[in-house]
Amino acid sequence: MYRKLTSAEIAQLEAQGCSAKNWAEIEVAQAFEPQYVRNAHFSGHNRLGVFRREIELPGGLTIHSGIYNATLHNCEVGDDAHLYNIHNYIANYHIGSNTCIENVNAIVVDGRTKFGNGVRVPVMNEGGGREIPIFNELSASLAYILTLYRHRPKMIREVERLIDAYADAQASDHGYIGDHVRILNCGSIKNVRIGDYAELSGVSRLKNGTINSNEAAPVRITSGVKCTDFIIASGVEIGDSTLVDKCFVGQGCIFDKHYSAGESLFFSNCQGMHGEACAIFAGPYTVTHHKSTLLIAGMFSFLNAGSGSNQSNHMYKLGPIHQGIAERGAKTTSDSYLLWPSKVGAFSLVMGRHTHHADTSDLPFSYLIENNSESYLVPGANLRTVGTIRDAQKWPKRDNRKDPNKLDQINFNLLSPYTVQKMWKGREVLNELQALSGENTEVYGYKNCKIRNSSLRHGRDLYTIGIQKFLGNSLISRLEKKHWTTMEELRAALQPDSRTGLGVWVDLAGLIAPRSEVSVLMDDIENGALTLDGIRTRLDRIHANYYSYEWTWALEKLEQVWGCPLAEVTLEQIKETVTEWRDAVVKLDHMVYDDARKEFDLNSHTGFGADGDREQAAADFEEVRGSFESNSFVKAVLEHIDKKTALGEKILSELNKL
Repeated sequence: MYRKLTSAEIAQLEAQGCSAKNWAEIEVAQAFEPQYVRNAHFSGHNRLGVFRREIELPGGLTIHSGIYNATLHNCEVGDDAHLYNIHNYIANYHIGSNTCIENVNAIVVDGRTKFGNGVRVPVMNEGGGREIPIFNELSASLAYILTLYRHRPKMIREVERLIDAYADAQASDHGYIGDHVRILNCGSIKNVRIGDYAELSGVSRLKNGTINSNEAAPVRITSGVKCTDFIIASGVEIGDSTLVDKCFVGQGCIFDKHYSAGESLFFSNCQGMHGEACAIFAGPYTVTHHKSTLLIAGMFSFLNAGSGSNQSNHMYKLGPIHQGIAERGAKTTSDSYLLWPSKVGAFSLVMGRHTHHADTSDLPFSYLIENNSESYLVPGANLRTVGTIRDAQKWPKRDNRKDPNKLDQINFNLLSPYTVQKMWKGREVLNELQALSGENTEVYGYKNCKIRNSSLRHGRDLYTIGIQKFLGNSLISRLEKKHWTTMEELRAALQPDSRTGLGVWVDLAGLIAPRSEVSVLMDDIENGALTLDGIRTRLDRIHANYYSYEWTWALEKLEQVWGCPLAEVTLEQIKETVTEWRDAVVKLDHMVYDDARKEFDLNSHTGFGADGDREQAAADFEEVRGSFESNSFVKAVLEHIDKKTALGEKILSELNKL
């Protein structure tokens, strides 16, 4: 409940240097005490809470809540807020309880605004055609559909209509600064909504946006940062003169060290430092930490961009109209270059400069290497590297999202129907190349790339191992979850839960799903059957049912391997699949083990040992890096070999009892 000021309170306020255009337009809480409002100037309608408690600042300094040296216009100030040294004024804001605002130039809402909701971001193509309307609840999977499925214009228009309606509902001529917010030593803040527990310190300028901070996942924005036309999700950290213009920044992202991001979408756990992003779709875990690294007009996810990585999105003809895709898990080495349009397959490594518009999407886990200005492809090589395995293990551990309301559906699996279907297709591609050009051909041509004969043969073998590992994983997982003592019970245990999962699978920037389910979703959107919440619920359900869908897909592939349907499969065929799985896992782990050993060979000792003595270098190396045998990753690989070998023997033993 609020009341008018008494004449005695007005007199005291005036004696304390306060003034108002009309004291009658000011309301205060019932227990309001005027002694903590000094040198404050009011215009329009204002409401003030009570100021009873002290606030502790960093370093242990305590200050009393209240309003000091500030001009307020049409504001509501919550209980125990602290406003001090507002150099210009605060206008048209609700300021929450226990919030501290000090040494700020101006905080203003000027006219009716949507706080960044509905802003169109020309992602991937600077020339337009893929503009995405950003809003507070945007997810990577929904953005993927909006970005790439432009062949469904009716569906696109319906989603845009829903987002615009959401944005209209956010519109207001008053801003909001939540509870327990800290805004210290900042410049201009205009048309910005700020959630609870946000920390803004030394920010240069914020204009037209929303900061979706909350107690579970506060947002922290620090010195020199400038943001315009933005949505910042929970748990984000932006600092050190970073520039953000017309961007969505997803949960748990970190931008720092003068990063520059324009007209781009960033989703969960992206990190940007030093470099620049322009018109990119950065799916989860897109990471760039180096100066002179440019990501432009591309779609990425689970990307690690090396120092000086670059792409070109035009060829000096019709301007910046070209685009490219690096599928999940791609890496670029230092000084690598891609001329768009190009498409890099999942979990592939790009080395050198590539100007021939390569498309390696059907050959995942590959090396794309420049040799004498030509693009050479080494299929499957990344399946056996220690780096790929470490990446798959580290991503779940580096999930910065603390908010229980997670916007993005993220599947971390290295092997899935999405990647295994590509290995299956890749093996067919390699067989066809060899059949068409001959077994003794030295170099094969494939989609503007070259593949050496030895690379083709090794790649085909690696894909087979990867396929056997995945299908065996799915089979054994199913067998472990079900009870069976007879062949009939075993066949019943292997029956899929539904037919959903057959056919092609897609990666919706983190959400791995059957394309059929995505098509049904888009049909329902077109028919007006879903709200934005309904779309999100459907995407969550698809994500939750992943393993059920995966088994349906895997069983169909197993039936192709067996050469018969499940109803006719024999015990010997199932045992053979388990044996192949065990051997594939052990073989792949030994490859990874041997790759890890390279990190400890004599060449790796170069630079160790100050005086050039070999024994000293070895001792120095071991003191810094440890020994090969004691390395935690190496020990984990050996333990994995033992564990999977034992599991295979256990399953085979149980099968032998039938």
